[in-house]
Amino acid sequence: MDKSVIKTLLLAMCATLFAGSLIAYPQEAFDASIRGLTMWWEIVFPSLLPFFIVSEMLIGFGVVTFIGVLLEPLMRPLFKVPGVGGFVWAMGMASGYPSGAKLTARLRQERQLTKVEAERLVSFTNSSNPLFIFGAVSIGFFHNPNLGIILAIAHYAGNFCVGLIMRWHGKDHSKGIQHTNKVSLKTAIRALHRTRLKDKRPIGKLLGDAVTSSIQTLLMIGGFIILFSVINKLLYHMKITGIIANGMEKLFFILNIPEVFSIPYISGLFEITLGSQMTSQVQDVTLMFQAIVVSFILAFSGFSVQAQVASILAETDIRFFPFFIARIMHGTIAGLITLIIWKPVYEGLHFKEKPSHAVPVFGDVTLGWMGEILLFFSKYGPLITISFLLLYCFIYARKTDLFKR
Repeated sequence: MDKSVIKTLLLAMCATLFAGSLIAYPQEAFDASIRGLTMWWEIVFPSLLPFFIVSEMLIGFGVVTFIGVLLEPLMRPLFKVPGVGGFVWAMGMASGYPSGAKLTARLRQERQLTKVEAERLVSFTNSSNPLFIFGAVSIGFFHNPNLGIILAIAHYAGNFCVGLIMRWHGKDHSKGIQHTNKVSLKTAIRALHRTRLKDKRPIGKLLGDAVTSSIQTLLMIGGFIILFSVINKLLYHMKITGIIANGMEKLFFILNIPEVFSIPYISGLFEITLGSQMTSQVQDVTLMFQAIVVSFILAFSGFSVQAQVASILAETDIRFFPFFIARIMHGTIAGLITLIIWKPVYEGLHFKEKPSHAVPVFGDVTLGWMGEILLFFSKYGPLITISFLLLYCFIYARKTDLFKR
């Protein structure tokens, strides 16, 4: 039988199974949808939107090109990517998934990156933002702000290592091109000016395009978050998660990791928030093992985030497979770094105490500024989301001349 026919049958069977499970578990699917929608509504949309809009404007005004010229001597020797990759890397760390993929795809569409350079760049510029690591995971789930230091070091150092490894990915087509090792401010300013003149859109249109493009991406992200939240829940109720977890227990036994992490680990492979939360609730295990599992989950980023990245990259010629391999490498390296630095950093700095799980999330005023930001989003995030959705509808209506009909 032809491979394409087999693929068609498998996809049809999966879709049918998913539809049947929705009918069999309607309440569970509804609860999972609400959970995914709440996370997108309160946290994801209001926290990512400003970064997306500002990024679009910086690209249009030529600031990214300016930064690229200045960072060329740093990014080219380290990661074999142009200097603009430094901007993508910084924005990816600051705003979180899937900003790195969106900006990489945008720069590839503008021909500022080759295909191979884009595949290298996207592999290490998608990371969890500090707000999620410190606020949601360390404080919200573990009630232990100090744990965030370990998770952040492992996460970002692991991404740096992935970037160094992925510099060997693909053939280097820039060998015959001379790249300067000197930073020239005058050259950077000229490049900024040329880029601004090349983009002939008025400021108002550029801002409107930035808003509509950002919200369209966030709507797509919201759909994937809800979809994979439902899939994760249905797999658990259909006992499929348990079956897969039984196989993972053997691997965990070999790695000397407690087998009780198998189900949280499988859940984390699909959706990082649920996986991190379930890992924090595992009892009678050391905090170090919990940190190792969470580090892998955060670095792997879950099939939900990977589906978002795949959807963004589908608009370009950037392949998804190198990104997927990079996520496996990142998860492995982050887990190893957590194991290596645990004693010298966490125990060495006297962070051994672990607060009780009886403490309510965000109920303590000493949770720090990360917790305060998450508390702000939980209160005002929905208002920010609905305001910008209304603005998007207004801009889209004017853009399509709906008011004139």
